[in-house]
Amino acid sequence: QVQLVESGGGLVQAGGSLRLSCAASGRTISPYNMGWFRQAPGKEREFVTSISYNRNTYYADSVKGRFTISRDNAKNTVYLQMNSLKPEDTAVYYCAINLKIYYSGTAYVRDYDSWGQGTQVTVSS
Repeated sequence: QVQLVESGGGLVQAGGSLRLSCAASGRTISPYNMGWFRQAPGKEREFVTSISYNRNTYYADSVKGRFTISRDNAKNTVYLQMNSLKPEDTAVYYCAINLKIYYSGTAYVRDYDSWGQGTQVTVSS
């Protein structure tokens, strides 16, 4: 089993930046697709971005050009750099892993096997 722990959330003004981290333990993440999702109050969990084992990246249209996902397999960690933050980015952000080895990538919640506990991001206007 793999455990994921997110960190780096907080309160930031609109236009500001945050960097989220997702540290994995129990298994190396290098052959697996990793994703970030978010959930705002009263809304369904939605895809933000993912990075495949070979570093192909995918982004939701709402964050394209502002957010960047990266991975450091040596540290077993995935990052989410968030720039030009908007109030509508306010949500709990979750890290997730898809345990299909060498999978190209997916934006569907159902395809991810393990999730972190989430970290709150609040953007004030």
